Amino acid sequence: MSTMLIHGGLVVTPNGKHHADVLIDGERVAALLAPGSAVLGSDLKSTVDAVVDATGKYLIPGGIDAHTHMQMPFGGTQASDTFATGTQAAAWGGTTTIVDFAIQKPGERVLDALQAWHRKADGQCAVDYGFHQILGGVDEDALASLEALVAEGVTSVKLFMAYPGVFYSDDAQILKTMQRNAELGVLTMMHAENGIAIDELVRQALAKGQTDPVHHGLTRPWQFEEEATHRAIRLADVARAPLYVVHVSARQAMARIAEARSSGQNVFGETCPHYLWLSLEEQLGAPGFDGAKWVCSTPLRPRAEGHQDGLWQHLRAGEVTAVATDHCPFCRNQKELGVGDFSKIPNGIGSVEHRIDLIYQGVASGKITAEQWVRVCSTEPARMFGLYPRKGVIAPGSDADIVLYDPKGTTQIGVGKTHHMNMDYSAYEGWEVQGKVDTVISRGSVLVANGVFHGRAGHGKYLQRGHAQNLV
Repeated sequence: MSTMLIHGGLVVTPNGKHHADVLIDGERVAALLAPGSAVLGSDLKSTVDAVVDATGKYLIPGGIDAHTHMQMPFGGTQASDTFATGTQAAAWGGTTTIVDFAIQKPGERVLDALQAWHRKADGQCAVDYGFHQILGGVDEDALASLEALVAEGVTSVKLFMAYPGVFYSDDAQILKTMQRNAELGVLTMMHAENGIAIDELVRQALAKGQTDPVHHGLTRPWQFEEEATHRAIRLADVARAPLYVVHVSARQAMARIAEARSSGQNVFGETCPHYLWLSLEEQLGAPGFDGAKWVCSTPLRPRAEGHQDGLWQHLRAGEVTAVATDHCPFCRNQKELGVGDFSKIPNGIGSVEHRIDLIYQGVASGKITAEQWVRVCSTEPARMFGLYPRKGVIAPGSDADIVLYDPKGTTQIGVGKTHHMNMDYSAYEGWEVQGKVDTVISRGSVLVANGVFHGRAGHGKYLQRGHAQNLV
């Protein structure tokens, strides 16, 4: 096994920053050394296989994107990133672990669905990966499969209050699943929108000839997200089950999560970069069909209603547990399936490559600290999804997943620039942002350095996850 010494960097943790030299032995961090104790001329430096100078750089634990959808089927097509292309793009952006969603369709056996996703990912991933399980059909067979999922290292299950006829679960199904999850220590993840009411607004809009992409957002108002979030919280309270609400876009929904947390309930909220930076007016409401590029669910929210600022405030207050991407990219021709009917536009925004940079803009602008950046991009996702302390921290014994981040660098986002996702546009096309992913190390192997990709498909290992570690 090879050894590596990273010297001169500033290690960033959720609890502070400190200068340290990092010694890597094989795939693990062997030691954190006093700054300069392993510099030129020392016996240690002369014996390691590789030396990396991190002077002026942050050393952060590899990013964990706990919400991706590689190769996900949707409306007659599938997400354009495969596990090979999507995880390579993740690596370019400093993400060294993803947790993707295996999807059980109604009538399909849960474990068969999980194995189908294993076949997609096996031998293809450039970074480490795990799975959540989507239950598209809650019945006695599905509930009986939950214990077997835990044995497979899948300790989180996602339900939908949206998409009637596709993934939708009613309140009784949700309650029964939460009760069983509580018995097994499985985390319930929730897409919280009132899908029944949304479908009625969609029907009304289309009947009026309102077909442009902006109506995707207008027919999914924040009230339906807040109501569903509140309902999920109350169901979880009765079931005595922890709850993780995915892709929260409305400040009112995040406020309900914050209230539940302040009362001592195990409720956690996730948001995404696009809800922090983009809006219905500026992107989804772009002229003609161009807004289709930003169709996602939950939708982008009006900036005039204060959602973006509100989410940043909740993040700063520690009420946002994680920032994930909900990475589900589609190319232009795929989005065009919804020309003349916004309800048929494939839902998804691709950003697995840019999450670390986009959330760092919160540090650069003074919205959050560097410690909070690391917390929501790596450490808390590791704790939430049973990967800590193997992941999410730079410490002796942890996996050597380390990103050298240059706070003085800049990153240009867009096709032909820093864009390795398998899609022909960027949701952030033309943006130039402060900060730059310099070097990416996964389990002691350099994946990205000096603008060159050194990784390979198959480097990534499947992670059998444990239970959430940040419950009260």
